[in-house]
Amino acid sequence: MSLRMLSTKSNKRIFALADANSFYASCEQVFRPELKGKPVVVLSNNDGCVIAQSKEAKALLEIYMCRPWFELEADAKKHGVVAFSSNYELYGNMSTRFMQVLSRFSPRQEVYSIDESFLEMTGMNVDFIEYGYRMKSTVMQWTGLPICVGFGHSKTLAKLANHCAKKIPQFGGVCDFTSMSSTELDELFESLPIDTVWGIGSRYTKRLNELGVHNVLRLKRANPKRVRDEFNVVLEATVKELNGECWIEMEDMLPEANQVMSSRSFGHRISTYKELAEAISMHAGIAAERMRAKGLYANAVYTFIQNSPHDNAKFYGPAIAVGLPVPTNSTVEITKAALMLLKRIYKPGVYFLKGGVMLMDLVPSQGQQRDLLGYTTDDERNTKLMATFDTINKRHGKGKIRVASEGFKQGWSMKRELKSHNYTTDWNDIPIVR
Repeated sequence: MSLRMLSTKSNKRIFALADANSFYASCEQVFRPELKGKPVVVLSNNDGCVIAQSKEAKALLEIYMCRPWFELEADAKKHGVVAFSSNYELYGNMSTRFMQVLSRFSPRQEVYSIDESFLEMTGMNVDFIEYGYRMKSTVMQWTGLPICVGFGHSKTLAKLANHCAKKIPQFGGVCDFTSMSSTELDELFESLPIDTVWGIGSRYTKRLNELGVHNVLRLKRANPKRVRDEFNVVLEATVKELNGECWIEMEDMLPEANQVMSSRSFGHRISTYKELAEAISMHAGIAAERMRAKGLYANAVYTFIQNSPHDNAKFYGPAIAVGLPVPTNSTVEITKAALMLLKRIYKPGVYFLKGGVMLMDLVPSQGQQRDLLGYTTDDERNTKLMATFDTINKRHGKGKIRVASEGFKQGWSMKRELKSHNYTTDWNDIPIVR
């Protein structure tokens, strides 16, 4: 997030924030229309905790958010709650579709998260409330996802407007701060606690409350210089943004990653080297594929494994990294390095619960530094092989082609007993209309 003053005519900048409601749960309801209006929850890896809830589930189980599913399963089922394992393939694809639809409503878009997007609206001669409802109806028609939209003269105000659109029924899912008078805004801000402001977490809230700042209006009227002296320039910028000054610019491009990681808890504890090698090989392949999608090459590979810190046995969580002779994007070379590291940290008799691979010191193709003899893995043969890997897996589903060390049965894989179909990414799971 970059902070800088953009213009002395900052009140002419207009931003929108579009946010999908209960995104994970909504994705599940799109392809199960009989669940519309029913309480739906989505569980974390290995069906552990509740990480997402539909609005109907929130009304019943809000106090259970992040609680272990096994503790509340019986009570939830009494209320007719339907639970799903996390289906990241489905959610990722639905997010892409959602963002593509939003891009039609503005020439400038910043994808902020999997279910949120900022849009630049400056200079558009439209009724923003009507425009927001058009965005809502189009996204619903084309993707089936319910959304809320907020408009403001800064990104912080747009984010706050979106919160109001979602939480205050009278706005009907669209809130436009730019059309409200200063008196109307102040009355609204006085009713909102300060933790509804973007970036104001529990630590800031506690300190601000101690200084007598309990609502958004008091924060808006705070002296920016005093805020900077008491806190930092980031909170100072927040205060100025609440007053309509634009200090947080749109990010047209995501910052280039310096590392890519793949890790996940296993479906059950494993102790054999063979099973660990299969898991680490899989994570190496996933990380390499993600890196290639960004057009990057790795200079180093990092591997880690660990048992559960909650076990009676002593915690064992080794991690080790190695620099590569030359940058590479080859799944084969990266897997070899990851397995070499695994051999050095594996310890018999330990029941491991999690492992992963991180690719570090990433560089673009033109940023590669070869060794003295000019050796590189970025040759024509590797380029064609990796392109074939990615094409087949994209067309036929992840993992259709992989290195042999990943194995085939993979009994250690993450438990997702309640997972829905990959309706949008797997030909075998496409819904059939009879």
